Amino acid sequence: MKTEGLSINLATVRQQWNLPEAVAACAKLGISYVDPWRDQVAAVGLDTAGKAIKDNGLKVSGYCRGGMFPAADAAGRQAAIDDNKRALDEAAALGAECLVLVVGGLPSGSRDLVAARQMVQDGLAAILPHARSVGVPLAIEPLHPMYAGDRACVNTLKQALDMAGQLGDDVGVAIDVYHVWWDPEIEAQIARAGREKRILGYHICDWLVPTRDLLLDRGMPGDGVIDLPRFRGLIEAAGYKGPTEIEIFSAQDWWTRPGEEVLKTCIARYNDTFR
Repeated sequence: MKTEGLSINLATVRQQWNLPEAVAACAKLGISYVDPWRDQVAAVGLDTAGKAIKDNGLKVSGYCRGGMFPAADAAGRQAAIDDNKRALDEAAALGAECLVLVVGGLPSGSRDLVAARQMVQDGLAAILPHARSVGVPLAIEPLHPMYAGDRACVNTLKQALDMAGQLGDDVGVAIDVYHVWWDPEIEAQIARAGREKRILGYHICDWLVPTRDLLLDRGMPGDGVIDLPRFRGLIEAAGYKGPTEIEIFSAQDWWTRPGEEVLKTCIARYNDTFR
């Protein structure tokens, strides 16, 4: 089984291990990339997390997550900007290749999606100079429309690319198939992302039918209805040469299994689906 080009988003084994344990387990199996979450880093401390990653010889494909820009008042919006700058500092300390952004949904009491999206645009513009100063690009991750109200008002790859285009260099996209597989424009937008050189991350899992929980029931690649080989072909045709990141939230299944079993299954499915 080959592991070259495979990254494990550490949410996939968040219930089995803390960050140093998960990193060591990945390294033991020959996995060379990880994507940690901020809460996992905070739980052990930034220095400990960074040392674990460095000592195991791993690279950081991305850092989850920044964003959550919309807020009901100016103070809330400024607090989000300040927190994103801290996230960028953490990402830089870990050597992350990008900061993944879940941009945020409607502010409390609001029904105005247009205004929320403008708050996202303004927030990105406010943190971009800091991102450039620490050398960490911003990766906007469009989320499935079911999350427009609470998690992300950017819901298509086109929306994310339009935002990135207004901001200029050092802003791109993280393409997560769980969120964009349904989009009838996805083929054209992935090609566009390649032309504009904005693909900073590529995340995979699968959409189960039925899905028991819209947040915490992602499938292992190959267990659902997403045409993953087709997506891989589109990504490769767009010129993306970075790692493929498996990211699975699975409260009723994969989070209940031994961590080593989960990682070995990730490796096997990566080989089955993409090689």
